[in-house]
Amino acid sequence: MYKIMIVEDDAVVAELISETLDKWHMQAIIIDDFNNVMQIFEREQPDLVLMDINLPIFDGYYWNQKIRAVSKIPIIFISSRNTNMDMVMAMNLGADDFVAKPFSTEVLMAKINALLRRTYNYTEQTAETISHGGLTLNLSNSTATFQGQTIELSKNEYKLLQYLLRQHGQIISRNSLLRALWEDERFVDDNTLTVNINRLRKKFEQVGLLDFIQTRVGQGYIIP
Repeated sequence: MYKIMIVEDDAVVAELISETLDKWHMQAIIIDDFNNVMQIFEREQPDLVLMDINLPIFDGYYWNQKIRAVSKIPIIFISSRNTNMDMVMAMNLGADDFVAKPFSTEVLMAKINALLRRTYNYTEQTAETISHGGLTLNLSNSTATFQGQTIELSKNEYKLLQYLLRQHGQIISRNSLLRALWEDERFVDDNTLTVNINRLRKKFEQVGLLDFIQTRVGQGYIIP
């Protein structure tokens, strides 16, 4: 589950963003102590920061520079200060994107997801492993790891996970999964797929990885 830190002094806006992130199965960390933004950042180790410009005590540019001094984490500015100069300054200070208020939550989430994909999904990906969302699948020994914990996989669990990981972000229908995993799905009980999905989910939960494989009712499964 990705952790998103919200540095925003408008409580209504911060709560709106938090509720939206929750729907996307992301954890929101709302800053309410604007004296100690860096201390909270270092303690929580978020995956992405949403930063307002106008803040109490120090502005968003200041905190952006402080974060950039120690981390390359994605930063998106969200501000009603939306002149070209504000946007240029934000980018020159190392921000990754800029969203002007008032904003659409759909547009904001599209930008967040795009940045998370670029930053985390394609790093650490080699011929021997596939990594996504903190999980690494080792193609040479059919095991997965998450936060230093090894997850042993059966042959079908491994094939299922590999197929979903290679197409993460896409909804894969049950029929597509059956065809990919078994040469002739006509002779496979549909319940076999459900059993394997549930076994994978249980193994993920045991190491603290929640909602990694999600169900889209009437459509199939997705690793977002």
